Amino acid sequence: MTVPASCASPVDPQKLEKLAEVAVRVGLQLQKGQDLVMTAPIAALPLVRLITKHAYIAGAGLVSTFYADEEATLARYRHAPDESFDRATDWLYEGMAKAYANGAARLAIAGDNPMLLSGEDPARVARANKANSTAYRPALEKIANFDINWNIVSYPNPSWAKQVFPDDPENVAVEKLANAIFAASRVDVADPVAAWAEHNANLARRSAWLNGERFSALHFKGPGTDLTIGLADGQEWHGGASMAKNGITCNPNIPTEEVFTTPHALRVEGHVSSTKPLSHQGTLIDDIQVRFEGGRIVEAKASKGEAVLNKVLDTDEGARRLGEVALVPHSSPISASGILFYNTLFDENASCHIALGQCYSKCFLDGASLSPEQIRAQGGNESLIHIDWMIGSNKVDIDGIRADGSRAAVMRAGEWA
Repeated sequence: MTVPASCASPVDPQKLEKLAEVAVRVGLQLQKGQDLVMTAPIAALPLVRLITKHAYIAGAGLVSTFYADEEATLARYRHAPDESFDRATDWLYEGMAKAYANGAARLAIAGDNPMLLSGEDPARVARANKANSTAYRPALEKIANFDINWNIVSYPNPSWAKQVFPDDPENVAVEKLANAIFAASRVDVADPVAAWAEHNANLARRSAWLNGERFSALHFKGPGTDLTIGLADGQEWHGGASMAKNGITCNPNIPTEEVFTTPHALRVEGHVSSTKPLSHQGTLIDDIQVRFEGGRIVEAKASKGEAVLNKVLDTDEGARRLGEVALVPHSSPISASGILFYNTLFDENASCHIALGQCYSKCFLDGASLSPEQIRAQGGNESLIHIDWMIGSNKVDIDGIRADGSRAAVMRAGEWA
């Protein structure tokens, strides 16, 4: 049967297949006999099917996928009793945590409409997020502590594409977003696996230089920003591929352009302004300006979404402190594309950024052997949240500060010095 041109998918099937292969072979390095737990928006079904196929080709034991549906999510906000918003599926996350403890890998397909909940009651959204974060903790700890190999990739969900390209018809918007995802994910080349090997080597070189310098702090200076971020004791820079505690080397984020480490939760001073909007749970938070004292945010404002920002900061004590600082050159491919994705996976790789909340234990020397108490003692932050927001641009300079107070240029005008 001939398919009319109007019915053909705007998503290139060959590049989608390459993305699935990269997710399994590079993102996860899935092992023979290893189970895989996958989550995805239901719109991403074509990619789920291809990843499932490549997972089994790689020898996966069992692939289990859990779907989210935008209409079902909205139905809850519009029809569920009020007490529903203080509950979450803890039984599901306990099961996921058990799967990870038994050796399963984790893969998330991102692609939700970033503005899905923008018309809903922000208090209910905040309550539901807090309940979900609390219930998710047992599973998140396995990921944040890098116990397992895990990966996030993206699919051009039509509702997301229309947010990114609002002036285009849906088919055109989806095609544009798909091509942007493929380019950023390095699957628009003949040999994506080789391209990722080269890219990982470049990120490893940057990390090695920063680790060799042993800076005790970073100083960010630019418009609306004069911020000194103390680094945790015994912190370690990472970027690109990393080895999980299970011995498997994986690329957690596809795409990725960052090298990152753990700040000291008590040693951040000064003020900083965001350089890109943050899309968080259906709300756009723009022009964020915060002031730190003793590592803690003591003032926060935003031109849009300020109420949601303050609810995020009140999640717990650690939500007002930093869990990550990451360096990304302004000339990164995602930044050069000029596209605002309204998706942290992409937007954080267009700009230097910081993250509120939970730190990554792997960003410490011998992090795999450190207890939560040791990580806390060395300055690592604890929180239910981990939310990245962008503070870099071509007008921001960064100095590394050594323990003796001497300085070295790390970035000038947003580029590696």
